[in-house]
Amino acid sequence: MAEALIGLHATDPATVFLSAAARMHTPSAPAIERSLYDSPAGTPVLERIRCMRRTMFVVPGQLAPAVRSATVRDTHRHRADALANLREHLGWDGRRYAAAEQAVLAALTARGEATAAQLAADIPALREQIVTSPGKPYESRQRASTPILGVLAAEGRIRRSRPAGSWTSAQFRWTSADPLPDVPAAAAKTTLARHYLTSFGPVTVDDLKWWTGWNLTDTRKALAATGAQAVELDEGTGYLLPEDLPEHLDSATATAEPAAALLPGLDPTPMGWRHRHWYLNPEHTKALFDRNGNIGPTIWWNGHIVGAWAHHRDGHINHRLLTDPGHAAHNAIHHEINRITAFLDNARVTPCYRTPLERHLAT
Repeated sequence: MAEALIGLHATDPATVFLSAAARMHTPSAPAIERSLYDSPAGTPVLERIRCMRRTMFVVPGQLAPAVRSATVRDTHRHRADALANLREHLGWDGRRYAAAEQAVLAALTARGEATAAQLAADIPALREQIVTSPGKPYESRQRASTPILGVLAAEGRIRRSRPAGSWTSAQFRWTSADPLPDVPAAAAKTTLARHYLTSFGPVTVDDLKWWTGWNLTDTRKALAATGAQAVELDEGTGYLLPEDLPEHLDSATATAEPAAALLPGLDPTPMGWRHRHWYLNPEHTKALFDRNGNIGPTIWWNGHIVGAWAHHRDGHINHRLLTDPGHAAHNAIHHEINRITAFLDNARVTPCYRTPLERHLAT
């Protein structure tokens, strides 16, 4: 699934599981956990990395080096910014920063894995508090551990491991990691653009630019390097790989039976394109997205968003259809609701990004 979609959005840990469950015949949280954390030796592993638009994704291990090289810019700046932050608020110098960083790596080597709180218990320097805008209504606090762990993760020297709680928990353990191999940026961007076209084509230049977070020049160069062919879309010129042009597709590939799906917030399908009106009625955007453009849980029928769902606080799935998709769709949607309810079992899921309709349905 991660390979077919390039990656599963992982900012919200529950999204990984719910995106997988929506696409499994018999969804199972333990099976998904095994894929994430217990891949047998010699098989491709999944990597949880920050990549497209500085967002967390779970991506196939063999694709991770190219994804990282194509999307992570100026990793050395993370270190400089973190040190500047710690110098300003705590008076740290480079030596103190380096000592704290080495202490983190040593602690992870000794422990195997640890949460940020456990590392802070081991290393007093990590417990120091950074206070921004003191005395203001928007005053915020964070431990020194936050920027230090962030830099080590950005550099690929540590990675997130299992959550400290259930699969819905946002508190992860950290563990040591071998840095991903470097891939030349131009080659990496071509590789990522080709995978994106395979998974999401036809796409516009604006789609690819938005999805990757690249500038316009890099987007056009990567697109040209794939050999993509121009096709006409309602919103303008789109692009497909030559092997995906209509004349190369057989009738079985070009058609599919209507199907229903309950997709979670931030699922990679609705977040796959910048232009969405071909599968989403623009009148429904305000109800389904938050102010920053993050989509909430959606109900799909025959390739279109027809409604929304939420995990109600009493444990059942509450839903609302925004259009009438017909009798067959109603039956299929209720089947999916029962299937995902069974998958959730006693787990409780609240998206990290709340949308207006999701909030309403959840209460």
